[in-house]
Amino acid sequence: MNLEEVARLAGVSRSTVSRVLNGSPGVSPRTRAVVQSAVASARYLRNHAARSLAGTTTDTIAVVVSEDTDRLFDDSYLAAVLRGVTAGLPDHRVVVAMNPDEVTTVDGAVVVSLNGHDPLPDLLDVPVVLVGRPLVHKMSYVDSDNLGGGTVAGRHLQGRARVGVLAGPPDIAACVDRVTGFRRAIPRAVAVPCAMTADAGAAAVAGLLASTPDLDAVFCVSDVIAVGALRHLRSMGARVPQDIAVVGFDDSLLSQATTPPLTTVRHSPEDLGNTAAWRLTAQLAGEQHLPQSIVLPTELVVRGSS
Repeated sequence: MNLEEVARLAGVSRSTVSRVLNGSPGVSPRTRAVVQSAVASARYLRNHAARSLAGTTTDTIAVVVSEDTDRLFDDSYLAAVLRGVTAGLPDHRVVVAMNPDEVTTVDGAVVVSLNGHDPLPDLLDVPVVLVGRPLVHKMSYVDSDNLGGGTVAGRHLQGRARVGVLAGPPDIAACVDRVTGFRRAIPRAVAVPCAMTADAGAAAVAGLLASTPDLDAVFCVSDVIAVGALRHLRSMGARVPQDIAVVGFDDSLLSQATTPPLTTVRHSPEDLGNTAAWRLTAQLAGEQHLPQSIVLPTELVVRGSS
């Protein structure tokens, strides 16, 4: 009997059966008992469970990248997360996978996805820790304090009269949280969505200026968007920060290469990867009462653009 048949027998989804077998949170005691009863009745035993019962593991962790590279904050983000994961798993072999079919004979997976609605984590039959807050899953995750970082950025720009936000895509939880935090400080801020590219940032700030000619500050949810905004402002002769202040988010290498240097909110993708690796290995080791979510601090770095 396979996983789908066990799910039908229990009257639940395939992903719920997977979470019960993996010991993941987010399943009620009643549902967990029903699934366990169905597993016992069906005498279902998957390969991963068989390895566990035999007392053996593969000592291999998969890093599953479930995101198009042009939707990442910048090219260095994924590299930093991978460095952090690798440093946090000195006793494990780390493999990188791009889809669930590649995740075989591993003990667990760290999933890197900015899409808060990503269905992929539910398709994996191993313990999973996400890098980035999910919008729909009740899975363990590690993320930066995007809401707090957005709030700090907003407070920094409270002295400005007309403030806009280049908000990024609405399905990326980090962008949603950064905009929500910013609006805690400046509720009147006008937000417009845009893709996670410099060209999109340039087009979005041009649109904001067309609708709000007296705009005097803009918050960008990523440094790469801010680079595009600065490029457009420079092309039209606007002075930064005298005419328009610009604040980004990430403190990537891009932020120090702009003219003027970019004020931004710093967080550490490497720490995200390292912490996700710790959270996953602690779960695999059977540690109890682990937090379902871990949120790492952010801080404002003030430079010449504001």
